[in-house]
Amino acid sequence: MIPPLAPPDTRKRCFDPVVDANTRLLILGSLPGEKSLAHSQYYAHPQNKFWLLLGEVLGIGLKSLPYEARLATLLAHGVGLWDVVAQAQRSGSLDSNIRERDDNDLVALAASLPRLDTIAFNGGTAARLGLKVLGGQAERYRIVSLPSSSPAYTLAYEAKLQQWKTLESAS
Repeated sequence: MIPPLAPPDTRKRCFDPVVDANTRLLILGSLPGEKSLAHSQYYAHPQNKFWLLLGEVLGIGLKSLPYEARLATLLAHGVGLWDVVAQAQRSGSLDSNIRERDDNDLVALAASLPRLDTIAFNGGTAARLGLKVLGGQAERYRIVSLPSSSPAYTLAYEAKLQQWKTLESAS
């Protein structure tokens, strides 16, 4: 018997945070998209420019590395990853379709990272929601709102890169 297909608005869950005690820069997305969820990898959509943008910031060809090596390289450079939304209903991958969300405890995570000094948001939705979740604790960190690395945000790559390069001092 073939199991029924899940409805398109099934609750989606984020991945575990990729952080350690040396994390100085935490990059927060909103919630992984369909391709990322299908591959159980952050920023797995082939058109998402995250790995290219961050690779240019770090001066490393992240996109050419196997996924686990990408994560290890981020940690070695003091960079962590997570998402603002822990779980939500969402049809497709667009942030505008996020409904009935539960947010991650960003305050607790940030407090557990002794070297954290910069929190960067990958996209407007992540920034808007994440700043609400952080509340007054946001003042403790350098906050950077980045243009989304998603292909759905159609700003030219060079324009995205210019803004992402502001992370160079944090990594």
